[in-house]
Amino acid sequence: MTTIELYDATLRDGMQGEGMSLTADEKLRVVHQLDALGIHLVEAGFPSSNPKEIELFDLLSRERFRHCEIAAFGMTRRRGVTADADEGLAVLAGCFAPVCTIVGKTWRLHLEKVVRVTPEENLAMIAESIAFLRAQGKRVIYDAEHFFDGFRADPDYALRCVVTAAEAGAETVVLCDTNGSSLPSQISAAATRVAAEIDRFGIHCHNDLECGVANSIAAVEAGAVQVQGTMNGIGERTGNANLVSIIGNLQTKMGHELLTPEQLGRLTETAHFVDELLNRTPNPQQPYVGKNAFAHKGGMHVAGVRADASTFEHMDPELVGNERALLVSELAGRATVAEKAEALGLEVDAERVIERVKALEHAGYQFEAADGSFELLLRKEAGVYEPLFRLESWRCIVEQRADGKVETEATIKIFVDGERYVRTAEGNGPVNALDRALRDALTEIHPHLADLELVNFKVRILDETKGTGAVTRVLLDTSDGREVWGSIGVNENVIAASWQALVDSLERAMQPARLGT
Repeated sequence: MTTIELYDATLRDGMQGEGMSLTADEKLRVVHQLDALGIHLVEAGFPSSNPKEIELFDLLSRERFRHCEIAAFGMTRRRGVTADADEGLAVLAGCFAPVCTIVGKTWRLHLEKVVRVTPEENLAMIAESIAFLRAQGKRVIYDAEHFFDGFRADPDYALRCVVTAAEAGAETVVLCDTNGSSLPSQISAAATRVAAEIDRFGIHCHNDLECGVANSIAAVEAGAVQVQGTMNGIGERTGNANLVSIIGNLQTKMGHELLTPEQLGRLTETAHFVDELLNRTPNPQQPYVGKNAFAHKGGMHVAGVRADASTFEHMDPELVGNERALLVSELAGRATVAEKAEALGLEVDAERVIERVKALEHAGYQFEAADGSFELLLRKEAGVYEPLFRLESWRCIVEQRADGKVETEATIKIFVDGERYVRTAEGNGPVNALDRALRDALTEIHPHLADLELVNFKVRILDETKGTGAVTRVLLDTSDGREVWGSIGVNENVIAASWQALVDSLERAMQPARLGT
């Protein structure tokens, strides 16, 4: 089977997406993650487009990578300038990167409206730029920008552009669906024509029609040997083709051995790493690596998975470093409850638990996102639940002063092992103040609770027609540095709902399985 080369453009094309930004040091961390994943080529960007890129290339020049090679990005020579006098090409020739990727025009519309050169001059710009870099000892990848738009407008000229690049010495000519305007059938037809003209070509797709991954696969089926994309599909407009899904499809569905089994097992970790570094919440619905990619909620589905996972799963989630999740809701069956209870070593009446869940979800609870609270519910039903404390009262005072400054103070009164604790704390809001006051009391007895960190806080209005009087649902995500769990509270008072969720998050951390007992 033909070897497919994986080309990651996260650090250049991906950064063109809205809100996407990484420091040079963060980009270096991404490259090391991609290297560990087994990506073959990593496009680091323009070597001299701005101070950050200059810093990045300086950092990269001093690093060693086991699997990936670094590609520097640039453009064909400018019109009216010879290749050896073009500043951009000189920078590419002088940088440490062994591979140079240069982009050039293919679509006659761009020749007329943007670069304002004749078709013949454009061909000369392509050929001379590639030949210059090859003479400087560089391997060259040529990105044929807007190839598919150009092919639909003038197929003969578009083909002349890619043939010219190949004959000038480009090791791979990449067909770019720059506007993301193509459908898989169009990609396949054009790529098939290219395969008859040149030996080695690649594909670079954008996702404007939600076809980025499908178009990339269509090109591979037509003979493409390099696939470009970005981690999690980030990029300008609606993004680039998602390299994560492309890897999953090519290796697990089409039999291409792109990565070792160990590397493929890092796919989920790497995808989430990039999202977290960009301060993005990983998409739970993302194929292969999303939290819900192998999550089962319907009772019949859960029963089927317990009998044979292949009944409702297209693959073993562990192959890509993900895991199966059985979601608890009013749709859940006995199998879901049994699986959860068994994992905790608990014996419960599954039917009674299901009825309890149905009643609570009717009141606004949602346990599929609150595994910590559901664990506490199971422990209560099993008769092994021990409350962390007994509440006497809590209160919050929020005061805004004339200068606009807002101060929040919370006081809690609780009993722990028969002893009364009263604590007051300030915070940047009611939940923060309550958390500080409660943990100030509890950490005297349970010091490890000080290490817990609130990592997410969500509030949802459940009955919008009631305005500010509506019931609210609060979801908290808490981490102990090793795992993350969710807890939930529901109340007409948003602070009371937050208190419920906060208490559940702490009590879940105190359960025997978490304490190693």
